[in-house]
Amino acid sequence: MEKKRCSFCFGKKGYNVSEKFLLYHDTRWCKPEHNDRELYAMLVLEGMQAGVSWNLILNKEDNFRKAFDGFDPEIVAAYDELKVEELMQNKGIIRNRNKIRAAITNAQAFLKVQEEFGSFDCYIWGFTGGKVIDHHLMDDKDMPAKNELSEQVSKDLKKRGFKFVGPTIVYSYLQGIGVINDHWEYCDYRKEEL
Repeated sequence: MEKKRCSFCFGKKGYNVSEKFLLYHDTRWCKPEHNDRELYAMLVLEGMQAGVSWNLILNKEDNFRKAFDGFDPEIVAAYDELKVEELMQNKGIIRNRNKIRAAITNAQAFLKVQEEFGSFDCYIWGFTGGKVIDHHLMDDKDMPAKNELSEQVSKDLKKRGFKFVGPTIVYSYLQGIGVINDHWEYCDYRKEEL
């Protein structure tokens, strides 16, 4: 018997989701992530997603990982203008100068958070005391674009110098790293472990 997925996995009229999107939904989305490098990777990918589809970002994810040195924040934090120009020529990624620069700025801010809290994981999960917020959604209309938690995290990230971290992007980020579980109640992937 085929497993049930959240309804958005079937795309909207005239728009089909990719196999990578389905795999992301099934194995990563709303699953708790505690690896700092992956937490940084998701921050970059969510920032890159602003104004484009998540489907597109996932289809380019391998290119992003290669272009940004495996999303190692220590390496990305040291990128200079020559590296920015190199990335602007890379057709495999989103070539937006502000987003590329934000990835660098965010790597620098990320390292400062690690220094202060011991890990970014301790910092980001500290907003919920290490607990997953499960909204028990029933339908698309039930999912907010942002909430009080994403507003709070966004405000704190901005205060720490992060860019492209508005409350809507942060809400999506918190879903992506599993702080928020927004799988529909009927979705067979809502509680499965990786």
